[in-house]
Amino acid sequence: MDLQPVVDSSESLTRRAKWFISTQCVRGECPRVEEYRDRWLENGIPATHVDRVVDFQRRWGGLIVPPSTDYDGGPKTLSADMSRGALERGGWFGAGPQRVSTAIAFMIGPSGEFGIDGDRWVPLHSTIEGWIESVALAHHASCYAQQISTIRGDAIDGLPLSTFEPVTEIRGLADTWWRGPDSLIAIYTGEAECFDAPRLRVARVYAGLDKWGLSGG
Repeated sequence: MDLQPVVDSSESLTRRAKWFISTQCVRGECPRVEEYRDRWLENGIPATHVDRVVDFQRRWGGLIVPPSTDYDGGPKTLSADMSRGALERGGWFGAGPQRVSTAIAFMIGPSGEFGIDGDRWVPLHSTIEGWIESVALAHHASCYAQQISTIRGDAIDGLPLSTFEPVTEIRGLADTWWRGPDSLIAIYTGEAECFDAPRLRVARVYAGLDKWGLSGG
């Protein structure tokens, strides 16, 4: 199958994310979606939306990413799917199947956001690249941190984020990363917002990091 390189992304990726893709991810075959273009157009789906789906599949389709720490591991395989309410909702399409049976679906939003859909749609990152950067950073931090702590619910409000700076490359929305002098903090609020359940907020603190551990490219 003639596939574009995954790193031929519409947005820049850090060296860390490119390394993660090339060494930790596998890209398998996946269905071509170009053959459905005429059918989708006949069904009233705008051409601009069809183009977004085709481009996503060309760039990312078939990529198998190691499980993320949250959201039941994230999508099993990145793959565009128009079957989940595409006609009714407009600019959304599926980003890939779940690894396990879960109450959320992984979606790409009308502005390119990567997020989850359950009781409501919640964008986690402003782009699919942001999701990849987040999973890559979690993998990197877990390899170099001297200690990893998990904090849940209201206890997250006590984290000293005023002394940290946001990690901008993950393009965070509901989920954010923060970089301090010797630690990284990841905060996941997607499921809490999706199900209106603040107790589902999760933070992970990766402590004891040196300069390389804090960045990794």
